[in-house]
Amino acid sequence: MSDLTTLRIPSRVPPDRTRDSGALPTRHSRVRYRLVVGTLLVLAVGFGFGRLAWGNPEPFGTEGFWLIAEMRVTDLTVMAIVAFCQATATVSFQTVTHNRIITPSIMGFESLYVLVQTSAVYFLGVAGLVALTGTRQFVLQVVLMVGLSLLLYGWLLSGRYGNIHVMLLIGIIIGGGLGSISSFMQRLLTPSDFDVLTARLFGSVTNANAGYFPVAIPLCLGAGLLLWAGSHRLNVVALGKDATLNLGLNHRREVLRVLFLVSILMAVSTALVGPMTFLGFLVATLAYQLADTYDHRRVFPVAFLIGFVVLSGAYFILKNVFYAEGVVSIIIELVGGSVFLYVILKKGRL
Repeated sequence: MSDLTTLRIPSRVPPDRTRDSGALPTRHSRVRYRLVVGTLLVLAVGFGFGRLAWGNPEPFGTEGFWLIAEMRVTDLTVMAIVAFCQATATVSFQTVTHNRIITPSIMGFESLYVLVQTSAVYFLGVAGLVALTGTRQFVLQVVLMVGLSLLLYGWLLSGRYGNIHVMLLIGIIIGGGLGSISSFMQRLLTPSDFDVLTARLFGSVTNANAGYFPVAIPLCLGAGLLLWAGSHRLNVVALGKDATLNLGLNHRREVLRVLFLVSILMAVSTALVGPMTFLGFLVATLAYQLADTYDHRRVFPVAFLIGFVVLSGAYFILKNVFYAEGVVSIIIELVGGSVFLYVILKKGRL
């Protein structure tokens, strides 16, 4: 009997297939996640260094080389800010709305940006765009966008009948209304003013000004880090309202907190470079596919790296291979729109 009690039956589960209850339950999933992050880091560093060094007329390591590279750092900083804002905001927004299709752009941020730019040209002429290039005007645009979103959230998510789906529908209507007003004013512009305005309405890194960084960087880092620090609460909110309440969280308060931080990120990104409608959707969709986990603490870094790789890679390839740097935003919107249509057709519903 003593021999039987000491007999050990070998486990039939190989060590590399043991499971736990974490976000990455198997050894294979953990190794896969590390490989994805490592690959994205290599691509991000490669495209970033390529942006600094490729086409630099000065020999590598000389003072002239670093002076030119320093000027190009501004573009990389803008790409990093936009990628961080778009990725973090879209992933968080899709979580609180329980929909992987819609993006924060649906709330009218880009329509408000277009209206502000169009109004400046309509009432002040081309000089109006020049007047909108200072730090004060940048802060004003951010405050207007965040204020509109807070008004919308506070009104539509308060009271007995507060409903996030009604909020989304109202956001679409407001965005369409602002777009119609902008289109009306654009039709009344002179051809020369319209050409200047059109160049500003395309999302582009060249629209940004390094003078905005002291305001843009703290805002996006503060909002993004707060969302990342609350990843465990986002994981609970993703389970739905009933599950969130049963687990002891105030669902409405959590949703309002997330939407407020999302509005800051989207306002900074849009006021900095202009509209990029499908960038966030493209980045979030790829992040969920590559990360293969529900944990926002792990999805956020992957989404940010994908966003930076997409932006820096698109600018590097189109500038140095096709010599068409000005169409980067058009290509990104085309690819993002195509992915959007594919997901819609695959799911068969919104």
